[in-house]
Amino acid sequence: MAEKGKSGAFHTLHHMCLVVRDIDKAMKFYESIGIGPWHDYPPLDEFSELKMPDEAAFKALNFKWAQIGPIQLQMVTPPPGGSPQRKFLEEHGEGVFHVGFVVDDVDAAEADVVKRGVEVFMRGRRKNGSGFTYFKTVDKGAGVTLSIRKSPPAK
Repeated sequence: MAEKGKSGAFHTLHHMCLVVRDIDKAMKFYESIGIGPWHDYPPLDEFSELKMPDEAAFKALNFKWAQIGPIQLQMVTPPPGGSPQRKFLEEHGEGVFHVGFVVDDVDAAEADVVKRGVEVFMRGRRKNGSGFTYFKTVDKGAGVTLSIRKSPPAK
């Protein structure tokens, strides 16, 4: 996935994720300016291994995505509960929750980032080895949560 001669967990941008209060209203706006079509995110109950504050709230997140050139724009509306996305919405309002990068091996990339002194915030893995890790980067100077992912194999 990484460009020839380049490596590291945060090299290949995959997506930006916005937290919004009303996902249908947001999709209509984006479609009105030419961003879309929007797609349902794969079911979150596919994650067999989860580490996060509120698993039930995570699995109830309403995610949509649209492809814009090589980058995805994702949107999420969080349900009531203890999800970090809900906390972000309540404390900051709508906006960019995280910036996501794609990696070939999510476990190795996570280990490398942790070795560099950055803590894991949340993580999830599917049985096929794909999944994600969010890192505690907001207060480290990044200004936003950074995440990595290995995409599931194409069906």
